[in-house]
Amino acid sequence: MDAMRGWPAVKLLQPVAVIMQRMKITRLAPLVLALGAVMAVPAIARTKVDCTPQVQQGWIRLLPGGMPMHAGFGRIDNACAQPVTIVGAKSASYGEVELHESRNVDGVNRMRQLKELRIAPKEAAVLKPGGMHLMLMDPVKPVKPGARIAIVFTLSDGREMLGEFIARKPD
Repeated sequence: MDAMRGWPAVKLLQPVAVIMQRMKITRLAPLVLALGAVMAVPAIARTKVDCTPQVQQGWIRLLPGGMPMHAGFGRIDNACAQPVTIVGAKSASYGEVELHESRNVDGVNRMRQLKELRIAPKEAAVLKPGGMHLMLMDPVKPVKPGARIAIVFTLSDGREMLGEFIARKPD
């Protein structure tokens, strides 16, 4: 029992073990403690909420002429109480997916890759033409208007979130 002394469930059950020892029921003590620990684990696990951001209104702009590069737009809502940071993206439909940002610098539109995208609690990141967006490069096969494309975002804590994007005809 000394090896398990730091476990939260065991700390809760230590008074029970003391009572059982005083009552000379020492043979059942390990069984009762193990049963109590097993029952307490789900309660402890439930206190940690798994909150994941959600992609809303995701769409892909197809370029005329079958260009091997597309752009992805939409909104990523973080309804969580903690900030989240997107550190990567991938899709089985594209050879490469990157987060990019376009900015007008001295009258010239410049695009740069974003290494990460931090979204504050209860905030959203808006991916839109002329701003932040996804660069979808080297489609595995031709993408047709109406196609639903799955994009997997990697979060800084190692979790992944799935977003669905619908391909649209070029403007």
